[in-house]
Amino acid sequence: MELKTRDQIETAYKWDLESVFPDEAAWENGIGEATELCDEASTYEGLLADSPVILADFLELRERFARLVGKIYMWGGLPSNADTTDSVALGYRGRAMGTAGELYSRLAFAEPEMIGIPRDTMNAWLDAEPRLVPYTHYFDRLQKMAEHVRSAEVEQVLGSLNDTFTTMTGTHGVLANADLKFKPAVGSDGSEHPVAQGTIRAVLAHPDREVRKSGYLSYADAHLDFKNTMANALSAGIKRNVATARIRKYKSGLDMALTGSFIPHAVFNNLIDTFKANLPTWHRYWAIRRKALGLNELHEYDLKAGLSKSPPVVSYEQSVDMISAGMAPLGDEYVGIMRRGCLEDRWVDVYPNKGKRMGAFSAGGPGTKPFIMMSYTDDLFGMSTLAHELGHSMHTYLTWDSGNLSVSRYGMFVAETASNFNQALVRAHLLETESDPEFQIAIIEEAMANFHRYFFIMPTLARLELAMHERTEAGQSLTADDLINITADLYAEGYGGEVVMDRERIGITWAQFHTHLYSRFYVYQYATGIAAAHALADRILSGTPNAAEEYLSFLRAGGSVYPLDALNMAGVDMTLPTPVETAFNTLSGYVDRLEKLIEQRG
Repeated sequence: MELKTRDQIETAYKWDLESVFPDEAAWENGIGEATELCDEASTYEGLLADSPVILADFLELRERFARLVGKIYMWGGLPSNADTTDSVALGYRGRAMGTAGELYSRLAFAEPEMIGIPRDTMNAWLDAEPRLVPYTHYFDRLQKMAEHVRSAEVEQVLGSLNDTFTTMTGTHGVLANADLKFKPAVGSDGSEHPVAQGTIRAVLAHPDREVRKSGYLSYADAHLDFKNTMANALSAGIKRNVATARIRKYKSGLDMALTGSFIPHAVFNNLIDTFKANLPTWHRYWAIRRKALGLNELHEYDLKAGLSKSPPVVSYEQSVDMISAGMAPLGDEYVGIMRRGCLEDRWVDVYPNKGKRMGAFSAGGPGTKPFIMMSYTDDLFGMSTLAHELGHSMHTYLTWDSGNLSVSRYGMFVAETASNFNQALVRAHLLETESDPEFQIAIIEEAMANFHRYFFIMPTLARLELAMHERTEAGQSLTADDLINITADLYAEGYGGEVVMDRERIGITWAQFHTHLYSRFYVYQYATGIAAAHALADRILSGTPNAAEEYLSFLRAGGSVYPLDALNMAGVDMTLPTPVETAFNTLSGYVDRLEKLIEQRG
């Protein structure tokens, strides 16, 4: 598992950033052009309510500006994720973020002015000026959020502080990805295995329990060494959310996250309540996992240990074939675009390298490719992660033809549906076509790992996030020990006595999610996303008429409709607890199937 340096990775497995800007000089020219567009757009301040023609002219100009800034941000921001130790890349990232923040703050006058246009006047303008029609939903959203948009002056101040806030909370990420030093894991034979953000999953899945244990201790203890710094950074991030919510006149940080995304509070509450009610399903899985591994005690470092005696080796290219076969119900066009992105157009930054940040993500916009960052491993887990991120990228790709940026930008709530949908469909295909019991165990193991992350860890972190915001809103502290104790208590509920707990090391789990917990109640949407995804996948797998076409319509809708309306278009109602309950039924079915396969193995 020796990690390569960035320059040792083949070009074919790196992002095609040259397609965004060919070089630094072109990027600098782009920044200059964006500044000029911003200068021109700024001249419209105070004029947007004068006529529909002026408003349409401004929106077209802002659209050109926003597309260019998106390209600037991609070219400047992505490289530092691939190598967090590269000071030049970090400089590009800082320049990109600072430029975007400064320029957008100068256009902060726009939304307050548009909100000030009476609804009747706007309706008349929509009839009079065809160029405004594509913005109909955008105007409706603005009207609904009017009470939370402040004056142009306040909006400009908030916009100008965005880079400062992001830099402040980004300290946690830089520390975790660039500065933490991990001791190597040591096997029972004395062999050493490197521990890094890009290798930790493989270390925790290693067949040698000593490798898993020492790797787990190394990873947890490195975070514990900096627990106070990380807690201070996270506390600052939560305080930012609370302060912003108060400035924007929301009832709480949770209210800002939900109302601002047009999600009813019932969706969040249904998830948490249904999750707690179904924790016994997880308790049963831990017991079966312990039995399958032949252990007297199941520890945290055993939760990713392999259950299959012959896990399949899956190359990157093979994974693309598997995903393509699984996604075939969506049609040749969908599959063809996806395959070219993976194999020809260099959407994906594929393999781990020294300094690469942990995790995976999809990022892009009109004028760029829907780029994917990951650290691919030659197994079903790497395949599944790729399928997940391709769900995001294809969602993004299909929305770019839907019109202007205001309606192509979909919210986080629907984003996690598209990603988990891909995994559900591919997994179902493999379970149907692969009859070998050990392969089936490996598929279910991957499924359970995915559910563990999105349907166990994420709801648990959502409960932690709620507790952090409530404590901060009440003026209470958020020290490292506070966070460790709250986290450990929540995990104890989820483990139900089936997993042996080291409270401090399990409690430091919060520090290992340095992107998620700064994203204003993002984590709960992983769980609602996997619930909606399985409900939608079931419609296609069961042969529901027009299910595939309705799902593709949902993807193309992007942000042109409200999130729950988009999901309703595809056939699922997330205001009810039913999709979450259905997902737990799916989870329970995997546990049943795994138990039978383990018993048959003998």
